[in-house]
This record gives sequence, C-alpha cells and structure tokens, in this order.
Amino acid sequence: MSDANPSRLGQTDLTGGSWANDNSLFLKVFAGEVLTSFNQQVLMMSRSMVRTINSGKSAQFPVIGRTSANYHTPGSQIDGDAIAHNEVIINIDDLLLSSTFIANIDEAKNHYDVRSAYSEQMGVALANQMDKHIFQQFIRGANETDAAVTGESDRVGTIIDRTDAGLTTPASDSFLGQANGANLVKALFTAAQTLDEKNVPREGRFCVVKPQEYYALANLDSIVSADFARRNVGGRESGMVFQIAGIEILMSNNLPTTAITTAQPQAGTSNRHAIDATETAAIVGHPSAVGTVKLMDLATEMEYQINRQGTLMVAKYACGHGVLRPEACVLIQDNETATATNP
Repeated sequence: MSDANPSRLGQTDLTGGSWANDNSLFLKVFAGEVLTSFNQQVLMMSRSMVRTINSGKSAQFPVIGRTSANYHTPGSQIDGDAIAHNEVIINIDDLLLSSTFIANIDEAKNHYDVRSAYSEQMGVALANQMDKHIFQQFIRGANETDAAVTGESDRVGTIIDRTDAGLTTPASDSFLGQANGANLVKALFTAAQTLDEKNVPREGRFCVVKPQEYYALANLDSIVSADFARRNVGGRESGMVFQIAGIEILMSNNLPTTAITTAQPQAGTSNRHAIDATETAAIVGHPSAVGTVKLMDLATEMEYQINRQGTLMVAKYACGHGVLRPEACVLIQDNETATATNP
C-alpha cells in the first residue's frame, strides 16, 4: 500500500522537506494572533507619548518652559526673553516576555487547537503589563512636587481627595463603590478645572476607573442622558459613559489600587514603577503626561526543540515609561488624609 499524501497546514505553497518549511505558516499565524490580541487589549500606549529608538538604553524628551508677552516702548531695544529648558530621560526596562512550551505528545492527544488560545493569552499578558506600568507612571506624576522648569511652580502633579472635591463627610462621601458615582463626578469636575488652570490641553483628556466606579457613573441618569443628548447619535450602547467635564471615561481592571513594590524592571536602577496606590479611585490625564520608549517592538519567536520534543513559543518587547509632564497627571484618591507617596 502506498503512503498517503497529506496536506500540511503549515506549508507555504507545498514547499516541504524540513521542519521550518512544514511550519512556516504557523509562525505567521502565531505572530498575527499575538499582535491582534495585544492591540485589542492595550489601553494606554496610545495615551502616552511614544518614541521608538533603534539602539541604546534610554531616550531624551525635552521639557520647554513658558515665555511671556510684553508691550514695546518705542525706541527701546528688543533683547528677547530667555526660555528655560530641561530634559527627561526615560530608560528602557529589561526585556518583558510571555512564553509557553507545548509538548508534542500533549498536542497529539488534545482534541482542540491550543496554539491559537495560547497566543491570544500571551498578547493579553503583555498588553496588561504595559497598561499597568503606564498607570503607575501617571500616579507617580500626580505625586510629583518638583517642577521640571525653574520658576514654573504650577507644573507639578495633583492629588484630589474628598475635601478637594467639596465633600465634607468622608465616612459616607466616598469616591468608591456603586452608590458613589455622584461624588466621583464632583472630583472629575475638580480635575478638569485643575487641568485648565495648569494650561493642559483639553483635547485628549481621559479618566480611567475600575468597573465598579465606571458603572456607578453609568447609573447616573444625568450623566448618561446628557451625554446622549449631546452626541445625538443612534445605536449608542446602553449604559455607556463617554465624557464628563470634557474628559473621556475609560475602564480597566489594570488600574492599580494596592502598594506596588515588585522587583525593579531594570537591574541596577531604582524601581521606577513602585508606587503606593492603595486609595486610588481614578486617574485623570493627558497623553503628554507620560512617555513610552520602545527599543524592541512586540515580536514573536517559535522554535521546535528536538531535545525536548516540543515547541517553545515566546512573545516579547523592550520598552520604558516615565513621567514627562506631571501637571497633566491627576490622581483622584479616596482617603483624604493619606498621600500616595512613592516608596
């Protein structure tokens, strides 16, 4: 009896003869699935200033001070006003990766495809970690008390507690929980006013809350109805909150609400991502607040290992994050006595 002539699902145009040829399409599918799930899941990369470098360990972001306008006296010399400059250096963190190993024997016994599910989860894991790091930088920025430019004391971060939002009974007037959406709205208007006073652009402002607080806002008829009337669009998803005080409202489970003291992301440096976010109710910011430096963009590798009789799958990137404009960072904090100071 002659051998069967199988259709190899991983072959490109019947170019077989080696493991690489027999699996060439699998790698492309794997890479595409990781990239798709990463792009669908990541929330914060587009809400930071992204810069890509080809080599090196850090990138420089310029900080430029303000100038003023003055009336001219006829005949007097115009010398020009000096504008202060500074810089922010953002270092690249160590390589961040998500990996899995699939044994041949397990894959042969299994009755459904796991590679697609695994690749999706790897993309989601990397996206979640990027969001967490950027959130942590926004909270660090809100705690920043030193202006990057001398003489511009307002270019520092902002923490809004219950008193700042006009609430006088902290025991009941919390920002957290399903019953306290109206209190959070007050804080958001306070945040919008603060950003206006610090000359932060209105276009692109956003707020991130956890699901419980998001749906507390969505339960407010005044917010949802007013937004619906303003947009005047059909087919709007029921219960969605788009904007409050001109601030886009976003939801994420990755917003930190605990003290973060995990291992430093770069050997030999201080842990830039360590923050105490115990009382965090929301963050409000602008994309100019935090910078993201990409050295190695999202990439994937897949290798069959004969000595282990299985396939190693890896997804990875090398990025760094840091605060650029602390005046564009606002932390809405539930506890009016605590300050979310960075350890």
